[in-house]
Amino acid sequence: MSSHAGAPAANTAAVITPEELAQAGEILGAVQHAFSGRVVGQERLRTALLVALLAEGHILVESVPGLAKTLAASTLAASVQAEFSRIQCTPDLLPSDIIGTQVYDPRNHTFETQLGPVHANFVLLDEINRASAKTQSAMLEAMQEAQTSIAGVIHRLPQPFMVLATQNPIEEEGTYVLPRAQMDRFLLKEVLDYPTIDEEVQVLERIENGTLGRDTHATAVVGHDHIAWLHALTRRVYVDPAVKRYVASLVAATRGDALPADVRGYVDMGASPRASVAFFQASRALALMSGRNHVLPEDVRTLRHGVLRHRVHLSFEALAERVRVEDIIDAVVKTVPSP
Repeated sequence: MSSHAGAPAANTAAVITPEELAQAGEILGAVQHAFSGRVVGQERLRTALLVALLAEGHILVESVPGLAKTLAASTLAASVQAEFSRIQCTPDLLPSDIIGTQVYDPRNHTFETQLGPVHANFVLLDEINRASAKTQSAMLEAMQEAQTSIAGVIHRLPQPFMVLATQNPIEEEGTYVLPRAQMDRFLLKEVLDYPTIDEEVQVLERIENGTLGRDTHATAVVGHDHIAWLHALTRRVYVDPAVKRYVASLVAATRGDALPADVRGYVDMGASPRASVAFFQASRALALMSGRNHVLPEDVRTLRHGVLRHRVHLSFEALAERVRVEDIIDAVVKTVPSP
């Protein structure tokens, strides 16, 4: 789809039409094609990024270095004509380094506001766990309210706005534990695996033939108006009351005495109501990506790890016995009847 093509006309009808689904599929197909043209493999990351984009949420990615996280974020931003900024988190990073500050102009004897790198459409917070708690807290207002405050003045963030934060699980020196309040504000958490041998060979071949490297850039295939239209369309995806109750029951099953008896001692704290909201928003996005105008229980179950792995906090016993949070989540899901 051309980036100069007009966005589909708005439709206030409650039910999404087949024509709208076809148009959404064309837009999403163009973005996915642009993404796959530069990023080899990483299909789970691609799906998670698109779900977060459609659901107007943020994503936390955990992996070792070198798995194309920066490339994935910058490629997605470029494919939708969005501004991209990258913030390398370090222990000495200050909140003003992220949101901006006021700078004195001696020529005019006035203070000028210089906006920080968070004022972009796609913001990559690289190794967020290296930033101090004070600096991480500077992102809370941006992520939750889509705005920043500098010297008492509110500055709205551009739309679309999405934060992709990464954390390295293998290094502990010079790192900080992310506050639970901040973790809860990420719609999804994705954990990346190493690529297959065939995928690594494909990366080498792309570097050899010049289709992947520092001098190559993604091409814009859609514009901001298309993304705004997709946001509105995602909010119209139908969620049956039975599916809503299923979501609420699944999240409630992660808490306290509702947990299955065999895993109860492994959970220190269950998921908050934000998990229910995340399931609701992300499942609508996934349904639209699948070409449907309604959510199925399978959409909810597909998203279970991404929505819950950073919201279900394991106990010391679970950590000592190396119990995976994904196994706890699977055990919980099995106990909740599906509609």
